[in-house]
Amino acid sequence: MSNLEIITDGLRFPEGPVAMPDGSVALVEIAAQRITRVAADGSKSLIADVPGGPNGLAVGPDGVFYICNNGGFTFTDAGGFLRPTGQAADYETGRIETFDPKTGRLKRLYDRAGDHRLRGPNDLMFDQAEGFWFSDLGKSRPRDRDHGGLYWAAADGSRIVEAAHPVPGGGNGVGISPDGKVVYLAETETGRLWAWDITGSGSLSKRPWPSPHGGRLVCQLPGYRRLDSLAIAASGNIVIATLMEGEITTVSPEGQIVDIVKMPDIMPTNICFGGPDMRTAWITLSTTGRLARMRWREPGLRLPFE
Repeated sequence: MSNLEIITDGLRFPEGPVAMPDGSVALVEIAAQRITRVAADGSKSLIADVPGGPNGLAVGPDGVFYICNNGGFTFTDAGGFLRPTGQAADYETGRIETFDPKTGRLKRLYDRAGDHRLRGPNDLMFDQAEGFWFSDLGKSRPRDRDHGGLYWAAADGSRIVEAAHPVPGGGNGVGISPDGKVVYLAETETGRLWAWDITGSGSLSKRPWPSPHGGRLVCQLPGYRRLDSLAIAASGNIVIATLMEGEITTVSPEGQIVDIVKMPDIMPTNICFGGPDMRTAWITLSTTGRLARMRWREPGLRLPFE
């Protein structure tokens, strides 16, 4: 953590960082219900207001932002630490939305898969076929919760597939291997990283019971570690934002923990890569409302459309 640099603070539970070509970072502020641009000098500007709970963010075709909207959280702010604590009182549904910066239009793309409403879309990554995989964390209330899952959707709004369900501990970070053959999903409450072989757009090769959803277990982190978002390194390693211990954990495709970097926040929620050599890591430190930058040990995978 010796080269970690705090770029800005005062953010309201930031997540979903996207490294932009001009050196800035676009990210969501879940509690403030907006997309914000953070310039390289730390100055902030509004990209869009997004009611509900903008959570995951990615750049898609034609420079349009794709948003995982969880529908809204309640938040507790105690001792200078902001954290989500449940379902918002005005929660309607989870959804996938787009925001076109050229027109200023916010559009709902999906809010259900078949007969089932999305509960709390969380994170997404585009494939090479102008579609994207996204996770659903589910939704928690004081005495019950809705299960999350793994989904695939076409970028044009024409098709959505519930590919793996349920993910009882909540589907969070999602990523695709560099060869496009494997999709990874971080399960928050269990600290487990799952993988499926991709056989088509929205189609997965699945393992039989006792796998709860057909995935194969790559790794389960020890102790009380909850998993948030993830990024993929160019090597194929999976780089996971790890809650409670406040770490960024790198796991190999074979399930070996190859690196752990401590963070100055109990909830580092997201990491993305940028810069000319893809070794600039941007990390959201969410309970303390900060965006950090550091030189990473290996280059990240360059994402489609970015």
